Amino acid sequence: MFEISVTTEFAAAHAISIAGRPEPLHGHNWRVTAVIAADSLDDDGLVCDFHVVERSLHDIIGRFNNANLNETPPFDRVNPTAERVAEHIGESLITLLADALPTGARVQSVEVTEAPGCASVYRPRRS
Repeated sequence: MFEISVTTEFAAAHAISIAGRPEPLHGHNWRVTAVIAADSLDDDGLVCDFHVVERSLHDIIGRFNNANLNETPPFDRVNPTAERVAEHIGESLITLLADALPTGARVQSVEVTEAPGCASVYRPRRS
């Protein structure tokens, strides 16, 4: 199996609720790493073009940059935990890359780091 990864960052604030208690609003420099995997390479010797993944990630996270996640869909109605942020980015990336990935390539995982040493990984279920 082959994998490529693309990492980008955005700055955003959030206030999650834990056991019904809201945290104070605070900010992070969020780091996002998307991993694309394939069992074999395409005719050009690629899993996929890095730039396609970069553009897609920027399309997804652009509206989060310098925003309050609690006021930004879908987190205006979903607790904006690192786990949910990773899931949202992962599922959005699957949709955006559906027609761009070579046959057999897939979104393997999305890791979101909200602070050094504190990361969440979302791995989409394969059908």
